[in-house]
Amino acid sequence: MKKLFVASAAILALAVAAPAFSQAVERREIGNQILENVPVAPPSIREGLARYQNARSASFGDWLPGGGMIITTRFGNTNQLHVVAGPGADRSQVTFYDEPVASPHVLPNGQILFSKDTGGDEWFQLFLRDADGKTAQLTEPGTRNGSPAWSKDGSILVWSRALKGSADYDVLMRDASGATKVIFKGEGQVSPLAVSPDGKTVLLGRYYSISESKRWLLDVATGKLTELNPPKKGASKIAYGGGSFTPDGKSVLLLSDEGSDFLRLVQIDLATGAKVKVSGDRPWDVEDFALSDDGRILAYVVNEDGYSKLVVQDFRTRRALPQPELPAGVVSGVAFSPDGAKLGFSLATPTSVSDAWSWGVDDGKLERWTASELGGLDSKALATPALIRYPSFDKRSIPAFVYKPKLAAGQKAPVIIDIHGGPEGQSRPTFNPFHQHSVAELGAAVIVTNVRGSTGYGRTFHNLDNAEKREDSVKDIGALLDWIKTQPDLDPSRVVVYGQSYGGYMSLAVMTHYSDRLAGGIERYGISNFVSFLQNTEAYRRDLRRAEYGDERDPKMLKAFETISPLNNVGKINKPMLVMQGWNDPRVPKSESDQVVAKLREKGVETWYVQFKDEGHGFLKKANNDRRREVETQFLRKVLGLGQ
Repeated sequence: MKKLFVASAAILALAVAAPAFSQAVERREIGNQILENVPVAPPSIREGLARYQNARSASFGDWLPGGGMIITTRFGNTNQLHVVAGPGADRSQVTFYDEPVASPHVLPNGQILFSKDTGGDEWFQLFLRDADGKTAQLTEPGTRNGSPAWSKDGSILVWSRALKGSADYDVLMRDASGATKVIFKGEGQVSPLAVSPDGKTVLLGRYYSISESKRWLLDVATGKLTELNPPKKGASKIAYGGGSFTPDGKSVLLLSDEGSDFLRLVQIDLATGAKVKVSGDRPWDVEDFALSDDGRILAYVVNEDGYSKLVVQDFRTRRALPQPELPAGVVSGVAFSPDGAKLGFSLATPTSVSDAWSWGVDDGKLERWTASELGGLDSKALATPALIRYPSFDKRSIPAFVYKPKLAAGQKAPVIIDIHGGPEGQSRPTFNPFHQHSVAELGAAVIVTNVRGSTGYGRTFHNLDNAEKREDSVKDIGALLDWIKTQPDLDPSRVVVYGQSYGGYMSLAVMTHYSDRLAGGIERYGISNFVSFLQNTEAYRRDLRRAEYGDERDPKMLKAFETISPLNNVGKINKPMLVMQGWNDPRVPKSESDQVVAKLREKGVETWYVQFKDEGHGFLKKANNDRRREVETQFLRKVLGLGQ
């Protein structure tokens, strides 16, 4: 392995003439990977990463008619679909693509519906796989398709579709004959959520921003659109999540923050408009739910400070049923088996990768269907984070998960601050090989913070960084640097900031504000200039991002963007940077990384740049993630003074 790698590097390495600055660029191409100014890694780095990178996970997808599960897992370079007949049974692979496969659903006739894009471009296509293994593509190349829903008997299938250069989604329907037609021409991000039991009505949703969405009922025959729960004049905007019809078709279940700071599970009567808060008043978001096909059993998931609480109850009587006792972690993808006897879901914890589980509603039996490999790691030796809160500049309390290494008396650990993307996102306590490797192999503490603007803590909190308040979240990291100085086992002189997507912007912004207090920064596909980002992100996203960040066409916001964009403040960065980017990213285009790398080098800042020709927003292929982690480890060892 060592001989092959060094030979490839020697053949492909070349010195690129520097532009109008003194910094030369050393460039290597290895297949679809481009590495600039990245030294050849010693074999020991890749060997040290192997166990962490070989950990694999499994996600529950849906139930099969015979009682088995369809799951998503990786046994090669990408995630593919597998069938599992029962708890602990072998995983039988059923899709075999070079690109990752996602979002599996099982239709009433047993067909498996799934999606796939090309090279991470997010122009998703929908596919149907028959029981005999034959697979047909339902959608047209060059379109973006998602949000499939279907009637109870499976004869009607609907989904949303966007075209290149358009911000609008249409809703398409495929009938029992296989014929497809547009049944609704939408404006903005419109998607079908559910089909009524009789197949005559489609529940539609439109997403405007994290704080505003709407729901409509579409009559398939007439095209008539009726708004569900229209807001009263002068009332606050409502954010909805999901939506499904009850089995009798007389009401709709959905998540709503109407009259609350948090999302609650609400039932709306379609005849009277009467609303019932099924989940009651909780000081946390309900984030997922499922109702059995017979309407008897309800399950929903509450996000309590980042950890999941799974609640199971009798839907008709609202009586609580025996509850599953789960390890502390995150639950996702809940769905009942066709007979309503079992609830399937995915569960991940900080010390165990995601796996597929089931809960027996009647017998109370908790069963683990998959036991994914930890790559040879000892789960008992892995770090469990502590949930802390620290005060920010305005006395607001900011939550964070802190992973710490085992230290000898008097030692101080270097620190990696990991900031999530979004910004409408939340860091959760799940297995993360980067965190675990940093703690165990680098001896670093990892602080995973949920700065203002994060979801999971209520509407008020996630609106605190909107528009002109954008840099208040950057100040939250400044406050975290202050907190680190007060900790006897953390070294404030060796701190690196790390983030991807919006977290990449945060990494750049934090470096422009606090470079003198940091050892370096790592950013993956981050926003470097809000104006160029908003102009170049894909059309179907542009207005949604303006709702969060602000509208660059407004002179006031344009001035604010010119002030805060990291590209215009690169001169304040005086520590090394590592930048990574996928060529096919539709969200944060490659130009955002290209321009900040060029400006950093122009200013004389040591800048490593890694590009992947076959990735988009996030790196989904194992070979690329292996390279990413290898380079990150090299960079961290250098800037934290850990040697090679």
